Amino acid sequence: MSGQSITPSKTAHVMHNTEHPLTCFAIMDSGTCLVADSNFDQLMTKLKGFYTPRKGAKIEVKGPRYEYVDFIVKIGTVTTGPTASSRGILVEVEYTPCVVPNDCWSLLTEFMGTFMGDNKPPIPQVLTNKMDGIYAPTDTILQYLEHFNNYRKSTGNK
Repeated sequence: MSGQSITPSKTAHVMHNTEHPLTCFAIMDSGTCLVADSNFDQLMTKLKGFYTPRKGAKIEVKGPRYEYVDFIVKIGTVTTGPTASSRGILVEVEYTPCVVPNDCWSLLTEFMGTFMGDNKPPIPQVLTNKMDGIYAPTDTILQYLEHFNNYRKSTGNK
């Protein structure tokens, strides 16, 4: 038996959001969301012994951003892997005057119903215990991660 202990690699999902271009978000195995400077990516390359990047794990959403009165709507195509193959569409809707989800959820779903019909989503898992709390950019990132994990499961890339 050797005196060395081998620490297994941990998962850190490093994410960026165009609404916060100078910020990098890292969600750890524990669910903790770190918010750092955009140079955090470079630091992660130095931590290869603890956090190892997975090949072909890149998921990206690109698309137009629309503003309608107090609403921001983003419609993006989800692409995965090195070939950037299309996997689906994500729709993000924000009601800018409101920061407490419970205060505007019915308004958001009514607005989404005008262009999504009956395809309105349920309350995101990330928000179920935070509906009366203050919404933060990390909540958006956690919702994206939830959707990305669903895309990975549906394509067999875990």
